[in-house]
Amino acid sequence: MIRWSLRILAGGLLLGLALIAFAYWQALQPPIVREAALALPDWPADAPNRTVLLISDTHVAGPDMPPERLAAIIAQLNALKPDLILLAGDYISEKRVATRHYDAARIVAALAGLRAPLGVVAVLGNHDHWDDPAGFRRAFAAHGIPLLANDAIRRGPFVIGGVDDEYTHHDDLPATLRAMDALGPGPRLLLTHTPDIVPALHAPVAAILAGHTHCGQIVLPLLGPIETSSRYGRRFVCGDIRDGPHRLFVTAGLGTSVLPLRLGAPPDVWLIRFGPAMAAL
Repeated sequence: MIRWSLRILAGGLLLGLALIAFAYWQALQPPIVREAALALPDWPADAPNRTVLLISDTHVAGPDMPPERLAAIIAQLNALKPDLILLAGDYISEKRVATRHYDAARIVAALAGLRAPLGVVAVLGNHDHWDDPAGFRRAFAAHGIPLLANDAIRRGPFVIGGVDDEYTHHDDLPATLRAMDALGPGPRLLLTHTPDIVPALHAPVAAILAGHTHCGQIVLPLLGPIETSSRYGRRFVCGDIRDGPHRLFVTAGLGTSVLPLRLGAPPDVWLIRFGPAMAAL
């Protein structure tokens, strides 16, 4: 009886170790490029179709996401030739199990390798605010990447509003919408770290682009994600979502939080093509 109990215990231990190894392997996989197309009635008549690449939650730290791995991923994403790149925050990781941590300057130096004709636009996430928000502001400014904090910017046909992080109570959605209004007409994109701003959004936008949830990061068969980091549970957890009048895209992100593991929620980015309503996108 004891011998069988030991065998069962050993078998369970081996199964657990194998599952951890698989989850670590999944965390190290290249991001899946998920694609969508939006035909917009207010698309400028003289503007060509434009592609927007959404990247979030790099969570740079060893062992799973050193700057060298991020730079290699960026080279792969540049090959997609997006017209515009939007960064939805959480560039850093302070996870205690990390083998090495990196500062804002080193992280943003890697992100500065991103290339797009209409440029790169960023917002901060909760981990960035917890760690060194001033350092990230300096680093992004040094590389000429606009870092929006409840402000807006025009890039090509797009009016882009960047909401500062809601999770750490730095958001001001009304101020962001006013800044977008001041830039005049055009397809409106709302960039935010967390999708939890959506229920408070009562103005029309073409799309909301967010991260933060990691699509659950650990998603168990039958049970689903064990954590979404959203007060709305699974409502905004992942993917291409229609919520009332709103269309939002929530990426799983590139890196990991708490543990360097992913299960059932592989890394991903979103590549979204925008164009006129009558065109086949």
